[in-house]
Amino acid sequence: MQATMSTPTWLDTGDNSWQLTAASLVALQTVPGLCVLYAGLVKKKWAINSMFMVFYAFAMTMVCWVIWAYRVAFGVYMLPFAGRPGPVLTIGDQLGQSALPSATLEQNFPLSTMVYFQFAFAAITLGLVAGGYLARMNFTAWMVFVPLWLTFSYCIGAYSLWGGGFLFQMGVIDYSGGYVIHLSSGTAAFTGAYWIGPRLKRDRENFPPNNLLLMMVGAGILWVGWNGFNGGDPYAASPDAGVAVLNTNIATATSMLTWTLMDVVFFRKPSLIGAVNGMITGLVVITPGAGVVTGWGAIVEGICSGIVPWISMNVAGKKLGLFKHYVDDTLGITHTHMVAGTLGGFLTGIFATADGCAAFGITNPGGAIDGNGKQVWLQIVGALFIIGWNLFWTSAIMLFIKYVCRINLRMTEEQLLLGDDAVHGEAAYCFLDDVDGPVPEPAVVEGVRVNDLERAESSGNINMIGKDGREAESKID
Repeated sequence: MQATMSTPTWLDTGDNSWQLTAASLVALQTVPGLCVLYAGLVKKKWAINSMFMVFYAFAMTMVCWVIWAYRVAFGVYMLPFAGRPGPVLTIGDQLGQSALPSATLEQNFPLSTMVYFQFAFAAITLGLVAGGYLARMNFTAWMVFVPLWLTFSYCIGAYSLWGGGFLFQMGVIDYSGGYVIHLSSGTAAFTGAYWIGPRLKRDRENFPPNNLLLMMVGAGILWVGWNGFNGGDPYAASPDAGVAVLNTNIATATSMLTWTLMDVVFFRKPSLIGAVNGMITGLVVITPGAGVVTGWGAIVEGICSGIVPWISMNVAGKKLGLFKHYVDDTLGITHTHMVAGTLGGFLTGIFATADGCAAFGITNPGGAIDGNGKQVWLQIVGALFIIGWNLFWTSAIMLFIKYVCRINLRMTEEQLLLGDDAVHGEAAYCFLDDVDGPVPEPAVVEGVRVNDLERAESSGNINMIGKDGREAESKID
């Protein structure tokens, strides 16, 4: 005889359905979203490695999350910035009602739904961090970095701002991760890129995307998936969830158009890659206040995110010696996430409304436009904590991996030269498999015939003449 399934009195099936849908949309932003976005944006020889870094982070985050990390981010108070670690793997935990004990909040869906929803946020954060390290970070070092950074950086920001920690108690607003996710990942990308060192000189000078169509697929998944990213954070299928989704799309469209206009004005050509950057900065800038600002506020934020990060990337990023010689942030995560995340948090302090805050379930009396200028300073304090914490812990983790674990942060020179084939033994595009007819000419890697490369390596002569007559770069850049 089959047992009758009981429905708990606290369960709202509509809220649970929306939360699981939102969680799935966020997860899709990482796998396949970021995977294919990165694979299309990098050189052909780095497509596999770029996807694999994100894919690995997604899986490793899941395992760490359910064994100890979720409780650090959303558990019982242990420190002002961290909950007590522990697993969420018993059937009693998974079937029970979701609650944030340090924030004295409950949700109308099971803890299993909450754990998965928040996992998707943690996973995409590590995927974003990877964007600053592509094309030279040792994969073994990345394997160690992911669980350490998740524990000592991400979880601290999540507890401090969302789980009931000290920034939450102070009243800092981070609606859906402008600080917890974007500011932290941008700061980690900036800091880690310094410790790992730059790409090969030839890669920095010539790094064309290998597949813009693939990039656009990833960009589209990111934009649409952001409806779950911001729309899921009221933890209910509420009016405020609708506000967050609408404002997200308003700000993103405005930012993309503004960035494109900036490209036309200064470079005389509209750029698809630039438009995608503008899309991303729009998504990031609205995230700290998606459901608490008005539609007009979203437009203003979109205009700002199409201008300020554009200046950061195209002026500071290209002219400052810091970025030219020391911080090689491969995909510009510093500009699209650190700068845009800080900007979004600051603008939330200005444009947050009392009605929006009430709809979201927080007691803040709005921002500066509602006469609460104090909110601007609270937002600045929150940003400074996240930046400072990540500067320290990302550096500490990198140095721990290098000097304690004795794992090189960078790939070997051979791997840097050959890319995916040397690192993973795989190639992204295998168009010559099982070709009938004449044997194709030897493959060319970075303008150097593979047969020539092998002969030169065996003889110790690394400076060779490539197929096009130009001297190939030394393996020691």
